[in-house]
Amino acid sequence: MSTPDTTTLLTQLRTILDLTNTEIQIAETRVAQARTEAVRRELTENAQNARARTEAIDAAIRDLGGIPELIGPFLGRAAAAVKTVVEQAQPFEEALLGDLALEHQLLDRARYVKALATAAGRKDLENLAFRLITAHQATVDWLTIVLAEDALGGPAALRRTPLQAATGTAVRLINVPVSWSARGLDRALDSVRATPPSLGDLLSRGAHAGDVAVKTLAASRDAALETAERVTRREGANGTADALHSVRTNTGVLEPGELPIEDFDELNVSQAVAAVKELTESADVRAIVAYEEANKNRHGVVSAAQTRLAAIAKEVAGLT
Repeated sequence: MSTPDTTTLLTQLRTILDLTNTEIQIAETRVAQARTEAVRRELTENAQNARARTEAIDAAIRDLGGIPELIGPFLGRAAAAVKTVVEQAQPFEEALLGDLALEHQLLDRARYVKALATAAGRKDLENLAFRLITAHQATVDWLTIVLAEDALGGPAALRRTPLQAATGTAVRLINVPVSWSARGLDRALDSVRATPPSLGDLLSRGAHAGDVAVKTLAASRDAALETAERVTRREGANGTADALHSVRTNTGVLEPGELPIEDFDELNVSQAVAAVKELTESADVRAIVAYEEANKNRHGVVSAAQTRLAAIAKEVAGLT
């Protein structure tokens, strides 16, 4: 007959196994939202590592004389599917907070298992618990940084889905029905860019009908934004001017001379990466990412900027 400690250990390990199966499915869902190839690889590797952990947990359950739930993976996939559907009606940050809650639960249960294993004198289970604690603490930190990136205005490591972008904008409009801030315009712009058909898509399609007309339209739009910012600032409406500048920043249509890195267009990849690493303000990093993506779109530069923003977000979140 199992001792009380062993019974509790089995219960906790089975629960962790079920939650880990959910974690795997969520990680695979998030791959499609990765902003860069580096983030995509990281999420794919996380899912693979989680599968390896399920095998270790399964073996531990069997070693304790228990039988893992055969329907555990199916329940995990079902739970992740339900979560994915539900979060489509939530703002982006709420979806991430849900991911964070799952990881905190896994982390806390792993710590509890470590204490139980210590009390039972099971060094093998202590080692397993330590492995789980390390993995889930790293994921908690990563999600915290992604949330901080989003709070700083982005670009976050994960992109909003079209519905999340639209929902988030609607919530903000309901909560603040009168005043438009620069941050509010950023979010609205995020929604417009993410919700198909976006202006970029329409312009791209229009290129087949008349490239000259499309370029003229885009140039007119960009010139109008620049003119509007200049006029409103001259008239003393600095809040509106700042909001317009934010829109121009996030669409990558700043003039080269407005960028926070001098002569940025003249730098090669190595020089641009080195310059990006020297930036200290999230808004400056955001300006470089948007400009780079709208122009040369060099993956090395974009990834370096994303890494720099993550470092700034990490400091803001108190994870240094």
